[in-house]
Amino acid sequence: MAISLVKGQKVDLTKGNAGLTRITVGLGWDPAEIESKGFFGKKKSKANIDCDASALLLDGSGKLTKEKNLVCFHNLKSPCGSVVHTGDNLTGEGDGDDEQINIDLQRVPADVERVLMAVNIYDCENRKQDFGMIKSAYIRVLNPANNTELIRFNLTDSYAGMTALVVGEIYRHNGEWKFNAIGEGAHAAHINILARRYT
Repeated sequence: MAISLVKGQKVDLTKGNAGLTRITVGLGWDPAEIESKGFFGKKKSKANIDCDASALLLDGSGKLTKEKNLVCFHNLKSPCGSVVHTGDNLTGEGDGDDEQINIDLQRVPADVERVLMAVNIYDCENRKQDFGMIKSAYIRVLNPANNTELIRFNLTDSYAGMTALVVGEIYRHNGEWKFNAIGEGAHAAHINILARRYT
């Protein structure tokens, strides 16, 4: 049974799951309904929002040591091959994960201590969009060997005005891997801008 986390909570991934060497990080969200005035009165519609999930491979001091250690829609695989993005979802419509990132924990280089997960809204400035227009956002970790959900963190805070979210991180601790539920909003119009914070 999956462990449901709250913001700031940390939990073991590999210690309690013997033999776990690969994980899938699933991120999901839905566009919220927006109300607008039309010719025949008020109408509800869903915003067309393109969210992009990313992973930043950071060293022990929290730095992005290589530019290609940013795995996102324009760089789907880390140089070491340990972190692979499965591809861009343009709308967030439908059930289940909108985007997934696969991590081979055994192949993560020794100089990478943390894999930080973030979500940005594509072209947010031109489209005048922010995370106040998103609902039901979550991050979860699965065991891809049997598709079992290990942990889930539902992002329930208000992120109105924010254009990026740092949702969680996978990190090393005493030879094991753990998960930290972060859930912090940020102002970053593009993942490359957010990544600069870690250089």
